[in-house]
Amino acid sequence: MRPLLVTVLGGTGFVGTRLVARLAAAGHRVRVPTRDPHAARHLAVLPTVERLRVDVHQPEALRAVIAGSDVVVNLVGILNEKGFSGRGFELAHAELTRKVVASCVETHVTRYLHMSALGADEAGPSHYLRSKGIAERHVRAAPATLDWTLFRPSVIFGVGDSLLNRFAALLRLSGGFMPLARAHARFAPVWIDDVVGAFERALHGGATSRQSYDLCGPEVMTLGDLVRYTGELAGTGAHVLPLPDALGRLHHGFRAG
Repeated sequence: MRPLLVTVLGGTGFVGTRLVARLAAAGHRVRVPTRDPHAARHLAVLPTVERLRVDVHQPEALRAVIAGSDVVVNLVGILNEKGFSGRGFELAHAELTRKVVASCVETHVTRYLHMSALGADEAGPSHYLRSKGIAERHVRAAPATLDWTLFRPSVIFGVGDSLLNRFAALLRLSGGFMPLARAHARFAPVWIDDVVGAFERALHGGATSRQSYDLCGPEVMTLGDLVRYTGELAGTGAHVLPLPDALGRLHHGFRAG
């Protein structure tokens, strides 16, 4: 198949870095808009990747950077916000997605791939999952001119992931003790390369057109299990100290299944 021009929003992050490298290796041209090109310096060695200083939350700038793209990929996501209002999640997930979909339509981009989350639901138990659910609604409401695919991964793990590495750092600091809300929440961790491969296979649409895919690994684990497994890998051990679930609901950012 012919090489494509792919614009990847969130291309400097954990998943984005792997996807951009995979696309470049396959011969595609890749645009990576970022407010801080210095943060994308690790992509400079990829000859078909263009790093652009852009605030994607600004509609005019967003339209300009995606114009001419064969495919737009939106990987933008946050796990935490300043404060507890949910506004940060709303801006990063729901509002940005609405702007991206509108910009694709206005600039005649015909293919859009969207990173959601397992359990995304407008009536979900957390700001994170509710904002992801609203974002999905914006994607599904796109006019017929925009061909889209949604991906809903569980916890994504791999070299450099944020969740397991964060647990490992906390366990080292705490001597292996971990106070944990929602320790019984269940996950099906999925390998980073499986997630990236799903996006790559969906570039051209076809059977993936207007479909939603849950991306899960073969093993279901609780959050407590994940912490204990991380402790084994880090060599610290892990003594999980369960906290009331209400504490987890106050500011919940994990992708539970």
